[in-house]
Amino acid sequence: MEPVGSFLPGKSGSSHFDPVVFVKQPRTILRLLCWVFSIVVFACIVNEGYMNIGSERLLCVFNKNADACNYGVTVGVACFLGSICFLALDIYFPTIHSVRLRRRAALIDMAFSALASFLWLVGFCFLANQWQQTTEDELPLAQGSDAARAAIAFCFFSILTWGYVSLLAIARLKNMVFTEDKERLLSRAHNPSPSLSPTPPCH
Repeated sequence: MEPVGSFLPGKSGSSHFDPVVFVKQPRTILRLLCWVFSIVVFACIVNEGYMNIGSERLLCVFNKNADACNYGVTVGVACFLGSICFLALDIYFPTIHSVRLRRRAALIDMAFSALASFLWLVGFCFLANQWQQTTEDELPLAQGSDAARAAIAFCFFSILTWGYVSLLAIARLKNMVFTEDKERLLSRAHNPSPSLSPTPPCH
């Protein structure tokens, strides 16, 4: 669980960015892992995920199903770009003063991370299923087999990392709501409404 103070807007003199502290945060480490895993998946498919057997046409190593390769590349590129965008958001987040913008940023982070985890789950099942249906006759000399296995493995790893990032986003949102409610109650306690003040007795 992250400290509550990290969800508050930046204050004057307290918004200095420390890259060492930022990199050591669990959220940052997970985002970097998501970024690396997405690179591995789409790089494996693009570089060695297609084969040429007796023709000029390139065929996908996953049971010659072009949809499998296209899906892996598309999700990989989307999550690669998403990881970069949310890393930038994490750097900028402490300086956001608007409560509405901070809450909206946390909601977008939670929604995207959960969606990414689901897409990687679909990709893992899809690629693993197509790989199981691929016969040795379709892959002479085991062409592209290492890349295919690596893509499947890192799809699975991406499910875990993006799923954990979504849990951190939920925790961030809950802490923001708790902190805002606490501050609202404290402000009401220190500044009671005039209408609630006792009426002076009449003489």
